[in-house]
Amino acid sequence: MDSEGRPALGSDPERPVYRFARPLSDPVGGTSANNGRHPAKMAEPEPPPDAPDYVISSIGSPLHVMDAALRLYGHPLLLRIAEQINGPDFTPFTESVILKVRGLGTSVAWHQDGTTLWDRPDWDEESHGFNFMAQLYGSTAENGVWVVPGSHKLGKIDIRARVSESGSDRLPDAVPMVCGAGGIVMANRQTLHGSFANTSKDRRMTINFGFHQRSSVLGVRRKMGEGEVVYDTDRIAERSRLISLAIDARSQRFPQEERYTYQPLAGREDENRWSEETRETILKNYNLRDLGL
Repeated sequence: MDSEGRPALGSDPERPVYRFARPLSDPVGGTSANNGRHPAKMAEPEPPPDAPDYVISSIGSPLHVMDAALRLYGHPLLLRIAEQINGPDFTPFTESVILKVRGLGTSVAWHQDGTTLWDRPDWDEESHGFNFMAQLYGSTAENGVWVVPGSHKLGKIDIRARVSESGSDRLPDAVPMVCGAGGIVMANRQTLHGSFANTSKDRRMTINFGFHQRSSVLGVRRKMGEGEVVYDTDRIAERSRLISLAIDARSQRFPQEERYTYQPLAGREDENRWSEETRETILKNYNLRDLGL
């Protein structure tokens, strides 16, 4: 509930927007979560005696619950970068906000994203798309993401073996992605990356979003409950409406700014006007309906 006793924004029990975990813990490493994509657990420092039982670790579906995130998503310069990398018909994937509470933030175990594409015969190191990571606070070596440069070219990495060889969760060839508040870092989704428990005095809040090549998504099959989802032309077009909605939301807020034209939906701007109605009909639980890629 919110402070006035109403159901809080994003409190749908089918898809909790706000995710919590124990302070300084690694909630997914070494578990079957995310299809076992985080096979090795990070070190879990002992929380201070006055620590709360749980701290917030992430916010899902931010384009639904955070208008500022939606307008950032429609930024014309960022979308031009996406077009240059993945072509004018680039497509979106799941977005999130990662939070690292100062002195208590949870870790994210080493992993690679984009695993649904490995089995495709046309796989290559560019097939997975890339992440934008917008920093609301500074990203440091202590609270930020660490990556293994060039690892996106190696295919599926035996992460458990890598951690075992290093003797700890500190991979010797990893480097931190350091960035000031208001800046954005980028990485190929297949790059081996992770973050440690935040014992530092600095908080981090990162808006994660990015894009795929359409050709690498078209035809992908993904399990959804007891059935299967196929990312055909219609499903990709429906998911891509988020880009047009974000562009319109940003244009309404900044009418003097040059508006980006998203080629796959050019000429359909009237169908994709941002409003409270489209927030609830198109954006609500959008990640639940499509599960991302």
